[in-house]
Amino acid sequence: MRLARGFADGERPRIAALYWGAFGDKLGRVMGPRRRALPFLQEVMDPAHAITMRGPSGQVLGLVGFKTYEGAFVGGDLADMARHYGWFGGAWRAWLLSLLEREVENHRFLMDGIIVAPEARGQGIGTALLEAIAQEAAGRGYSELRLDVIDSNPRARALYERQGFVPGGEHRLGPLRHVFGFRSATTMIRRVG
Repeated sequence: MRLARGFADGERPRIAALYWGAFGDKLGRVMGPRRRALPFLQEVMDPAHAITMRGPSGQVLGLVGFKTYEGAFVGGDLADMARHYGWFGGAWRAWLLSLLEREVENHRFLMDGIIVAPEARGQGIGTALLEAIAQEAAGRGYSELRLDVIDSNPRARALYERQGFVPGGEHRLGPLRHVFGFRSATTMIRRVG
């Protein structure tokens, strides 16, 4: 297995499908249906904001994304949404997604999602990707790495805690829990460098 920055255009369909598999339960009510979400994701994913793990045959087994002042792994704007969902559908989706938006900070590097292919789970890929993003953060001069984990994903939180992340605050969704399917997200922080 090998780590590399970014991904090729030909890998976009697989990465979008893996992303949807990981985050579809959380985002599906807003970004669905799947037939529209996958082409949207394929278009707005930015390889400059991703570190990819590939297997011996070169197939993508996992990916960790990040967000900077220059962009994010999954970006896009209202015009991108409108191309895939129409202007009305794009507008309400963009508004709801903006409520989950996390801002970049000067002293904490923001991880923007981690995905591991179902057939590759339990092989240490998640751990390797977390180490890679920690090294990326340190290499960019950050002292801390930050991510958010939702309350309905205890396995991910346990992984983050094993890797040295500690809780740094909780954000409750209130009535929006009915839209997104989770009640709260915990900010997790890890020292790097």
